[in-house]
Amino acid sequence: MARYFGRLPFGTVIVNHTLDNPQGTLICTGANQNSLAGNPTLHGEMAAINNCSSIFVSSAYNMTPAESLAAFKDLSLYTNAESCPMCAAAVRWAGFREYVYGVSIKELIELGWGQLDIGSEEVIGSGVGMRDKDPEVVLGGVGSEESKVLFGWQFAGGDCPSGCERGERSDGCLPVELE
Repeated sequence: MARYFGRLPFGTVIVNHTLDNPQGTLICTGANQNSLAGNPTLHGEMAAINNCSSIFVSSAYNMTPAESLAAFKDLSLYTNAESCPMCAAAVRWAGFREYVYGVSIKELIELGWGQLDIGSEEVIGSGVGMRDKDPEVVLGGVGSEESKVLFGWQFAGGDCPSGCERGERSDGCLPVELE
């Protein structure tokens, strides 16, 4: 039986740029896992934030919950697609120093993805009494062209990734059978 590639290539990394490493130090990652876990809230950003929180209070960092919450203000969140309203709210509540995303919600919609058509910058900017949680930097479109490839093949008309071809289902790509 053929196996279809995963359809949810949403990924996030959380990086610390305050340490001596000029490229930043990777703290944790997250990938969309809602289909695997049966949890609709496990988008890449939510998974990464949960992973960081777990790491911070573990023996690796041994932070108190309050220290864990405060640590986000020194971190940058990078995600390959603009955060949905749920994730944008979580980014805002976490108080990240920087929020950087690739493909915009508008571009995802153009590629055929169902989305809530509310931009993350609108969500982040709508906080009341939360100025201490404002990111210093909000930057969109970073790596957008490269990331569009990951999001474009899932629907009819999009090119499949290298080594794959469109299967019987118009929305899926299959690995090319090697002889």
